[in-house]
Order: sequence, then structure tokens, then C-alpha cells
Amino acid sequence: MKVTIIGTTWPYRGGLAAYNERLAREFIVQGHEVQIHTFSLQYPGFLFPGKTQLASWDQPEGLTIHQSINSVNPINWLTIGRRIARENPDLIIIKYWLPFMGPAFGTILRLAKKRGAKVISILDNIIPHEKRPGDGMFTRYFVGPVDAFIAQSQSVLDDSYQFDETKPRLLNPHPIFDNFGALEAKESARARIGIPAEAHYMLFFGFIRDYKGLDLVLKALADERIKKSGMKLIVAGEFYSNEETYMQLIEELGVADQVILKTEFIPDDQVAHYFNAADVVVQPYKNATQSGVTQIAYHFEKSMIVTNVGGLAEIVPDRVSGLICEPTVDSLANALDVYYTEALNDQLTQGAKGEKARFSWGKLIDSVMKLYQQIA
Repeated sequence: MKVTIIGTTWPYRGGLAAYNERLAREFIVQGHEVQIHTFSLQYPGFLFPGKTQLASWDQPEGLTIHQSINSVNPINWLTIGRRIARENPDLIIIKYWLPFMGPAFGTILRLAKKRGAKVISILDNIIPHEKRPGDGMFTRYFVGPVDAFIAQSQSVLDDSYQFDETKPRLLNPHPIFDNFGALEAKESARARIGIPAEAHYMLFFGFIRDYKGLDLVLKALADERIKKSGMKLIVAGEFYSNEETYMQLIEELGVADQVILKTEFIPDDQVAHYFNAADVVVQPYKNATQSGVTQIAYHFEKSMIVTNVGGLAEIVPDRVSGLICEPTVDSLANALDVYYTEALNDQLTQGAKGEKARFSWGKLIDSVMKLYQQIA
């Protein structure tokens, strides 16, 4: 088939870009013709909380990428919608994660499918973590031209019925992020990022936003049990929230000697070092749907401590590949204490190796094709 993917890819960076590029490669491996329409402008500068939206590396080889979509220019939406219609794809795949994109995507899709293309949206979130006026209206406008949905967690699947009750939809968990490098020994990975080899490390990875609960794990570090254990926390990712708030909290709690701050964007070719260096990945989210961090952790066969929010508990079975706790300081501290006092690392690491087989890109393509047969 001719497949068009609409959404973030190179020259933009981050999990959305990595996902769409990996998805495109899986379609290509399975014999389909793929092109991607990404952004010429993704977010206006005043809406973007980070330092830069752009990748520092060259265009990935083997992918046809058009930098074409301006998220704030309605004339552009009309132009690109008509252009995609002329390209006459059989299938359009579009991820949805933020209502801000609803007007642009909804307009493009209405025009792009006029020659018969079918549209399947992969839903990261359909109700955003951080709510703003107009969210519901923008999402309903986006949903209108979509023919079918793939939700990556049960909570998102349930939420999707608020916007449409009749269109086909399937649950398919986020596949493994297997495009960030290979496994290596902890000792060599720790040397690469300049940390001592002998300590116990947990990893908090990714863009730092308030809903991800970094404050919870910092407060858990101040628990006397955790202090005595010698656990250290690697924070690897760029601040998308107020950095000073977290720096002040670290000082007030007296945990500076327990925290290693690598608070800049981690390029794709360095992601492996941080996961390979860690004993366990911690995701103390206050709310969530699913997380790409979980699927990177599975690739690197790391156990996890996650909070019981959204779809995280679906992806990380308790005492199989990780521990589940509530999004509170006490519950998180208890989980950390159990993890180390019961010496669960080896058991849960073996569980992570087994669980990772559930999350293949081939299974996602199977779900896409199953929906396409229904709507075509």
C-alpha cells in the first residue's frame, strides 16, 4: 500500500519523532511505500517550553520526509491537505497527543482523504495531561475525519468514547523503542556518563514536566530508609517545567549528594548509556496514559517502579517486571525500600526480558491492517 504518516519526525527531536520514524521503517520492512509529512513549524516559540525543538543530527537514511506542515497557518493546512490528496495514499496514519494540533490535523485530513484514503489515528492521549480552554472542541474537530483509532492504553481507549462512540478502535500497547542502541555492561555505561561504578542507581528519564512526579521521587530520597540504602537518582532530561522549583526542593530536602543531574536533552545516540547505567527505571507519574520511557526500559531489559496511574500498571505487571505504587511520597518510598531490601533486581530484570516480547512493531502493524480491512 501507499502509506502517508503525518506528524513529528526529523528535523524535530523527541519521543514522537522517534516513534514515527520507527513506525515508518516497520511499514517499509513489510513492503509498503511510505512517506512522511512533518512540520515546517511545529510549535510557536512562546508555546514551546524547551531550549530547542530541533535535532542536532542529520536526516535519517531511508525515509522520505517532507517538512510541510505549519501548525498555525490555516492556508498551509488547505495546501497540504490538497497535496496529500493528489499523492493519493491508501492509508494515512496520524498520531494524536495534544488538542493544539486538532485544527491543523482536522483540516488537513478532511482534504487529504477526498480521493478515498482511509485515516487511522494512533492515540497517545485524547484528553491531555495539562488541560486548556478549547481542548474538547479541538479534539472533536480532529476526530471528525478519522476512520478508526488505535489506543495505546485501556484508559485512552475508554476516553476515546467521549468523542466518538461508533468508529472501529483497537487497543495496542506502545511498541518497544528498540532504536536507541544496544545493551552494554553497567560498568562501561557508567564510565561513559561519568558516574562512579559501585553505587545503586535509579533513572528518571525524559522531559521534566510537573505531572511526571520528579518531586515525589526527590522527597522519597529524603526518607531515612532510602538515605541509608545509598541509592542515587540519575535525572536525565530537559526541564519543561520551572527548574528553580526543583533545585530549591533538592536543597531543602538535603538530597543533593543523592542526585545526579543530567538536565539537558539526551541525544538519541546517548540514550543507551543512561538506561544501561541504571539498576531500575522510576516513573513516579501523577497522571499518565502510557509512556515511551517504559518501552525504552523494556528494550534495555530494566525493571521499573511505576505509579498506578493510566496505563502504566497494564504495561508493567506488579512483581513481574517491576513494582507498582501509588503516586504518593510514602508509597514510592516503600516501593524503593522493598526493591532493594528484598533484592528484587535480578527477579524483575528476568521478568522484563520476558515481558518485552509482548510489544513488537509487527503487532502494531497487524492492528493497523485489521482496522484497515474493516474501514476499507
